[in-house]
Amino acid sequence: MNALLKQLHKIEERINYLIQLKDYSNWGNLDGFKETCDKLKQTVYDHSEDQFASEIHKLHESICFLEERAEEQLTPMERVRIVRSIQRFSLKDILENVYEDYTELGGEGDANIDPAMVCAKATIVRRIKNKPYTASVMVIGQETGHGEEFRNGGSCRPEGNEKALRYMKVAETEGIPIHFYVFTPGSFPVEEYPGAAQQIARNIYAMAKLRVPMVSMISEGGSGGAEAIGLSDYRMMCSHGYYSVISPEGAAAIEGKVKEGNKVPKELIEVCAERLKLTATDNFAFGTIDHIIQEPPLGARRDDFAFFAQLRAEVMRATDKVVLSTKSFRAFRSYEIKRKKAETEAQELQVDVSWDLNQDEITRLLAGRSKKYREMATLGFSGLPTPTGKFLRQLQEGAEKVYYTMRYDILKNHQKQVQKVFKDVSGEGTVILKRVTSPITSAFDFFSQQKDKKCIRPQLASSEGSPAPGNLQDPLELTDTYTSPLANADRTITCPNSEKYGCKDLWVPDLFGEFAGVCETCGHHFPLEHKWYLKNIFDPDSIRIFNTEITAGNPLGYTGFDDRLQSSKKKTGRNAGNMTFHARIMDIQVVVSMLYSDFRNGTVGSAEGEKFIQACAVAKRKKRPLISYVHTTGGIRIQEGTLGVTQMPKCTMAVREYIDAGGLYIVVYDNNSYAGPVASFLGCSPYQFAIRSSRIGFAGHRVIRETTGIDIPPDYHSARNALKRGHIQGIWDRRDFRRNLYKSLLTMGSPHLYYR
Repeated sequence: MNALLKQLHKIEERINYLIQLKDYSNWGNLDGFKETCDKLKQTVYDHSEDQFASEIHKLHESICFLEERAEEQLTPMERVRIVRSIQRFSLKDILENVYEDYTELGGEGDANIDPAMVCAKATIVRRIKNKPYTASVMVIGQETGHGEEFRNGGSCRPEGNEKALRYMKVAETEGIPIHFYVFTPGSFPVEEYPGAAQQIARNIYAMAKLRVPMVSMISEGGSGGAEAIGLSDYRMMCSHGYYSVISPEGAAAIEGKVKEGNKVPKELIEVCAERLKLTATDNFAFGTIDHIIQEPPLGARRDDFAFFAQLRAEVMRATDKVVLSTKSFRAFRSYEIKRKKAETEAQELQVDVSWDLNQDEITRLLAGRSKKYREMATLGFSGLPTPTGKFLRQLQEGAEKVYYTMRYDILKNHQKQVQKVFKDVSGEGTVILKRVTSPITSAFDFFSQQKDKKCIRPQLASSEGSPAPGNLQDPLELTDTYTSPLANADRTITCPNSEKYGCKDLWVPDLFGEFAGVCETCGHHFPLEHKWYLKNIFDPDSIRIFNTEITAGNPLGYTGFDDRLQSSKKKTGRNAGNMTFHARIMDIQVVVSMLYSDFRNGTVGSAEGEKFIQACAVAKRKKRPLISYVHTTGGIRIQEGTLGVTQMPKCTMAVREYIDAGGLYIVVYDNNSYAGPVASFLGCSPYQFAIRSSRIGFAGHRVIRETTGIDIPPDYHSARNALKRGHIQGIWDRRDFRRNLYKSLLTMGSPHLYYR
């Protein structure tokens, strides 16, 4: 009878799982089956063992039928519920069932540094020709826990992501592979040091060039939290998992324009889950993952030991695949021949593949990683050149690379070396000559002093006190060639700080004309259109826009988004929300990437990311500074799903390669700058500044309030607080933008820039 009771308990768990999967609706008479379970538990001793077994068998058959139907009709939102189920396997289950042994690092359980992130040194045994080989790996991932509230549902704080980065570097030092497991709905939106956005940016920046093989598996991948440990050489995803730019509930709140405190309609949530294309099949089709790990019907659970055996084989095969991509063709060919002779995919590996990499293999590993992310999400935009145009562009870029390498790396570097040698030699020669001529010069000085005593000459008037010839304008002042159309309104406006500082009402023509949108009393900066910066910051007639043909698209076929895109294109006359151009500041040539508010609130999608990457390539090739001016960015464009999310590692990879090549990357924030771009390719810059009165952060007030329950102060995202937290390095007045930018160009960055 005890065995039958255990079977009944298992059936009850399956019923509860289905009820949760179907969002607590009475689908397939689940409530009736639940009542039957309860009655059987209460009347267990009123039945004979055979009768009880017969009832359990009937119940089992009915639930099996419902499970088959549910699997056949599984919707994207139901996959989200599968991942969120308390019966879902977690990282601790993987550590205990996939690896032979592990030691948790950074603390254990609730005594851990942010228990939502688990780092462990683990061992895994690989069998090669029936011989065991023990290998060490670093396992890093979010831990949702099974009812453990201190895990915060896998939503990591900045210190958790910092811990992950620390042990990534330990793995790099030890030369062992890293296995990442993504189980997070998103990162905890905290701005206090080190800051959610800043820490994610640091993680992605470091992962771009980690010198060890990296493999990741995604069960629940929520936006920037997933990217904090998601960049890898081989990305796998569970068949019943999800990977998305935003939660379906968050997308529904935005799409439905639901006011805070109001309930989001369930139907809209279901629709948004479908539109976001967040399933493993969708992500594989778009190329954001490399492989799908098949799970049992309705998803793997804590006790699915067959799935853990399969996962073990998958992670080892993935690690071998990454390592083999760095080896010589001979080793790879030998492996492929022997693999094809195997009767099944599950057969043990027939050739020993060492997971240790030498220097040449590391170089190939990093090159392959760069190529992988460079080619990702190219389906999300249009405007790439034809094969002929691509060939001509490659010829042009090749010629430019040769020219600038010859001019700056060879000739100018040679000139610097010659000057250095000449300076050193002349310095030594001066010392020797001084010793030889010292007696003669001493005697000459003695007789000269005697002569001066006899003949006193009148002193010449100093020229220091003479006035400057004419009133020449300071070339670092604003160019003043453009006045905002906002200045045309004949009215006054009240400064928002008037009660605090006693600011007087401002006449609009003066405010947006002579005052450059700045209150003269308190210094509050009113927003200005991006054209004001184009005309007033850079040298007159120096702007040359490039890559205008790259056009934002609707790769997911998101309902209604085509019309919105066309509206933005018509409004701005441009094809994307990122404007890339060449410009000059006091004749110093720079490359600029500008995210501006007029086009979809400065959100970043595949087109904007591609334009940023090409700007990095141009700046790298021509050895020019790269300026990223953020007029406004609302984050990653949710209508592009994970094609938008992958711009975070993709753009960070490009800017990391530019910085490593000696480039100077400066980021200037203005107005509102939030979410994914700040947590990746903007936040990784060593030189970040903000225009006064701008707001910078990872998540807005509403998101923070809904996810944490904390009501943050109004100035939480202010530039001053960002400066206090170390997010930015300085606050600039708009009127001094040109002057400060020029100063930064002269004092920051590598000495190998072309104008140094």
